[in-house]
Amino acid sequence: MGAGEGKQGKGLVRSWAQRYLNLGFVAGFLLVLLTYIVVTQQFAITSPDAVPTMTPHRKQAISAPGAGVTGTPEGRVEEKAETKPVDASSGDETPKEEQQQQHDAEPEWKKPEDTVATEEEPPKRDDTAAEPLDNGKVVCTTEGPFSDTCDVFGDVRTNGTAHTVTLVPATETESREWKIQPYVRRGMSGISEVTVTQLDSTSAASPAPACTVTHRVPAIVFALGGLTGNYFHDFSDALVPLFVASRRYGGEVQLLASNIQPWWLGKYEAVVRRLSKYDVVDLDHDDQIRCFPSVTVGLRMHKEFDIVPELVPGGAPLSMVDFTAFLRETYTLPRAAPISLMKGISPPEDQEKRKPRLMLLHRGHYRKFVNVPEIVKAAEKAGFEVSIADPRFDVRVEELARSVNSFDVLLGVHGAGLTNAVFMPTGAVVIQVVPYGNLEHMAKVDFGDPVADMGLRYLEYSITAEESTLLEMLGPDHPVIKDPESVHRSGWDKVAEYYLGKQDVRVDVERFAPTLALAIEHLRQK
Repeated sequence: MGAGEGKQGKGLVRSWAQRYLNLGFVAGFLLVLLTYIVVTQQFAITSPDAVPTMTPHRKQAISAPGAGVTGTPEGRVEEKAETKPVDASSGDETPKEEQQQQHDAEPEWKKPEDTVATEEEPPKRDDTAAEPLDNGKVVCTTEGPFSDTCDVFGDVRTNGTAHTVTLVPATETESREWKIQPYVRRGMSGISEVTVTQLDSTSAASPAPACTVTHRVPAIVFALGGLTGNYFHDFSDALVPLFVASRRYGGEVQLLASNIQPWWLGKYEAVVRRLSKYDVVDLDHDDQIRCFPSVTVGLRMHKEFDIVPELVPGGAPLSMVDFTAFLRETYTLPRAAPISLMKGISPPEDQEKRKPRLMLLHRGHYRKFVNVPEIVKAAEKAGFEVSIADPRFDVRVEELARSVNSFDVLLGVHGAGLTNAVFMPTGAVVIQVVPYGNLEHMAKVDFGDPVADMGLRYLEYSITAEESTLLEMLGPDHPVIKDPESVHRSGWDKVAEYYLGKQDVRVDVERFAPTLALAIEHLRQK
């Protein structure tokens, strides 16, 4: 290699070395700069003086139920002392589902210390209505011939929409529960059960609902529907048992009706208003928690359309005489006694002019009289002034009651029309014509015994096969005519079909005459 080539090689080495030196210097500077930036940023994040910007979490405000109404921590309307029922359809309380959704929407990072100081407290048991020394009690009767009932005494709370009646004991008790159908006939379809519960006072898992309305009077829970709508059952299944249950309170009792029938309450409004001074509460749609000193769940029926004085609650015996007197007062009926035919009570000329009045109930359908003119003539011959009546369903009870009360004798075939005996003056006469078919026991239970217990004179006339239209319809050899007992053995459906649903009555007026004469004799003895 020549000298020129050697110099040129050394110059190239110095040039590349200088370049690498410059590149190293730049890289080193960049590395130092990068390190400074990283360290500075780390210091800024971890410094105690660095405060991150955060929006503080605030709990969503939930309005108290009801506009402009003060709410309790539990979100319920404050307890009010009232003696009349409030609107049963307020719907104020926040639904539980909505409350749960609000809870689930809260961020997971929220900690207990972030909670607002006014956080809702869990529901508390309200024992203020219970007497300090009165632990309360539940007395249930489930062995009666017709119905089941419970009498609950103490701190008692009703929840209508839940169909519950709850006893809150003052001291430790065993938790118990009863299911009561508050209609007078157990097992009736379409009637909801009411759950009666005696709480375990030591249990925090199932606290008592807080009162929203406090009543100072007792309550009676009962059900309509069932067989009501039939005139006989309106009295037998509702009015008579309701009278027995409520009369001792003198109107100071709150009625709560399940399966409420507005038309029924309208039809018998005068009676219901006298039994209770307060509007009837529609139990099924009542969302209030009502507190009472005692609650009777269900009505007792002692007998069909009757009262057994020894079984009346409260220690003051009542009877059907009391019930009919109550109706006469309710509808301001003028007559408490029938006409008197006793000799010497009035001048002979007045006795000749005054005749006892007989109301003949003429049914418009099955079990009707088919020879009404002959019956009227026979009754007039016996000495009666006769009027024919066909009470309609839409007749106002007040009008019907006044009309019936003006008569001395009520005559009709077995049926709901004979229920009007409740408006007759004490000592008047009721004649029940019993259709063919061995129906005497049923006739006695439904009307014979009740009418006698009302203080009325009861007469019964059972027709023969020859007086029944079934004879010409079926012939003398048909079992319905020839052997009624076999029809009864076949079941109630056949009995009802033929003897109650297909026959009419043609009274043998000659055979019937002694019964009419006996009615006159009863009035002479009055």
